[in-house]
Amino acid sequence: MLRNIHPMLGPDLLHALRSLGHGDELVISDANFPSHSLGPRVVRLDGIDAVAAADAILAHLPLDTFVEAAAFRMEVVGDPDAVTPIAEEFAEVVRRRAGDFPIRSLERFAFYERARTASLIVATGETRHYGNLILKTGVL
Repeated sequence: MLRNIHPMLGPDLLHALRSLGHGDELVISDANFPSHSLGPRVVRLDGIDAVAAADAILAHLPLDTFVEAAAFRMEVVGDPDAVTPIAEEFAEVVRRRAGDFPIRSLERFAFYERARTASLIVATGETRHYGNLILKTGVL
């Protein structure tokens, strides 16, 4: 048994998170995201929403303070200035768990391209549209 580990983080995800290094990126994806076809390792959190997954992960994962942006969300197609309710929830979790990090938006296909180079994708059961977040790992 381990202390102070978020109970949502099982052994596969803990191992994957522990394997990340400074500057590595991970994607927290919704149920519609093409997680398995993009290439990076995928750990599934079926039945868990993306905001809860982000909260559990950010309880332990530091964000990168050496870059201009360490968190990214997918833009709404046709309305790049829109901020969805789930994007607002992601921003609150990031602020509470990691600090004052803005979440930058990326056009849908730019988000997919960046996700291709991620070290890890955490595929959740999130059913809300645009429930996708990229996080860049920092240092302890």
